[in-house]
Amino acid sequence: MLGLLGDNGAGKSTLMKVLSGAVVPDQGVLYIDGRLATLKSPRDARQRGIEMVYQDLSLCDTLSVAENLFLGREPVHKIGGLRFVDHRTLHREAARILEGLQVKVPSVQVKVKHLSGGQRQAVAIGRAVSFDPKVLILDEPTAALAVREVEEVLALIRRLRSRGVGVILISHRLQDVMAVTDRIMVMYEGRKVSERMTRDTTLAEVIQLIVQT
Repeated sequence: MLGLLGDNGAGKSTLMKVLSGAVVPDQGVLYIDGRLATLKSPRDARQRGIEMVYQDLSLCDTLSVAENLFLGREPVHKIGGLRFVDHRTLHREAARILEGLQVKVPSVQVKVKHLSGGQRQAVAIGRAVSFDPKVLILDEPTAALAVREVEEVLALIRRLRSRGVGVILISHRLQDVMAVTDRIMVMYEGRKVSERMTRDTTLAEVIQLIVQT
């Protein structure tokens, strides 16, 4: 698991948007699995096994947990030539995904607006994981969460790592990064300035790298 660190404006989110296909770079090259790759859209990245959960989560508050998990790809069945959402399958598959991640919500049928911040974050991560990614990028997943919710999200991130998902964690909460990552990369003004194993550095050293003092 990689922690991507840097001050505001260091280029972390922009770099990850390039990797997730949301931003097409003006120059430079990208290699995936040792091969030159061009990502022109999030769909291209998804086909390469890359998913990103943005800081705003991109959830629809007025839809249920299950509907958010499968938004745009709901299971359907046909009646008289017409297509209808198969709610039974939708709810069953949503419950299966969350159970596999050990995520607890009141019900997959509850609207997202009624969930806590940590539960909302877990739903957003669950949606990304439902695409079976090789790499999952998380942008500030613990921002604005209560202490207990932070621990729940970090535990979820650890479970993803144990399942073999490569996780890139962007966070200003350095204690979270130090707690769950294997290595860190620090950016400054759009460039990588350091990369090291988390166990071989300290919080004080990381702060110095970030502010470049």
